[in-house]
Amino acid sequence: MKALVLTGKKQLEIEDIKEPEIKPDEVLIHTAYAGICGTDKALYAGLPGSASAVPPIVLGHENSGVVTKVGSEVTNVKPGDRVTVDPNIYCGQCKYCRTQRPELCEHLDAVGVTRNGGFEEYFAAPAKVVYPIPDDVSLKAAAVVEPISCAMHGVDLLETHPYQKALVLGDGFEGQLFAQILKARGIHEVTLAGRSDEKLENNRKHFGVKTINTTKEEIPADAYDIVVEAVGLPATQEQALAAAARGAQVLMFGVGNPDDKFSVNTYDVFQKQLTIQGAFINPYTFEDSIALLSSGVVDPLPLFSHELDLDGVEDFVSGKLGKVSKAVVKVGGEEA
Repeated sequence: MKALVLTGKKQLEIEDIKEPEIKPDEVLIHTAYAGICGTDKALYAGLPGSASAVPPIVLGHENSGVVTKVGSEVTNVKPGDRVTVDPNIYCGQCKYCRTQRPELCEHLDAVGVTRNGGFEEYFAAPAKVVYPIPDDVSLKAAAVVEPISCAMHGVDLLETHPYQKALVLGDGFEGQLFAQILKARGIHEVTLAGRSDEKLENNRKHFGVKTINTTKEEIPADAYDIVVEAVGLPATQEQALAAAARGAQVLMFGVGNPDDKFSVNTYDVFQKQLTIQGAFINPYTFEDSIALLSSGVVDPLPLFSHELDLDGVEDFVSGKLGKVSKAVVKVGGEEA
């Protein structure tokens, strides 16, 4: 079968590899679509994602497809089911798994990171991380349940109320998803701040959020009850703290360079009584994320800008492909 294999740092090769054999608790999936994101860029460059990817490995941790085979112990899905896959596989035995914090698992395994993922025609996954999708959710939309679920986990860590004003810093795909999910939580005013007029206009048109183009406008100081930083740069992390009102919650979601640091005014944290919260991956948020898609409250499709094939993935991860809101890879199979 055809697969896009990460063979080394900044090295991707199309190879013909053997179709995976499944274990009794696993499922074989014919890949339909695989989302591609900043984590794939990091893994391509030799940096860690949720874990380190050791070549040779097939990336693709955001994916959807149709079940073709199930192991003898599998009861939750059957051949022919349309599914999406939570890539993160927890050990269930470390202190974090045993204290209801599986996202901090000491032995995290991940489809498309530590084991082969969706950039191949067929991939295997444990049945416990395979989720059927309803008929009203397309396979293309289902390919991005994983990034939706990561934003869901971040919002779950916040205390939300309708009276609040929220700011999302960053108009990348995750930032745009946060704006939708915060509105779905009933927050009466959500502002998306970014640098792309096209993206900002798209979000005003489709989702009714307020917008700030940070290349032309200043972000108000001390103004927001919730601030989500979805960029991962020291400058925007400092902007997030400056924009926070008294009693605000600041969610540091953007993935920074491992060596980056940002400055914090400790008196502001004290005097404004700020809560600064990190958010890592997506524990047990797939059911909620699928429900948001099914209800239409969250709609990622207007955010998609590029549909690629496997040969086009390297153009994205190498940075050659510009003006991307969200790229998905059509791997195989027919839309259902």
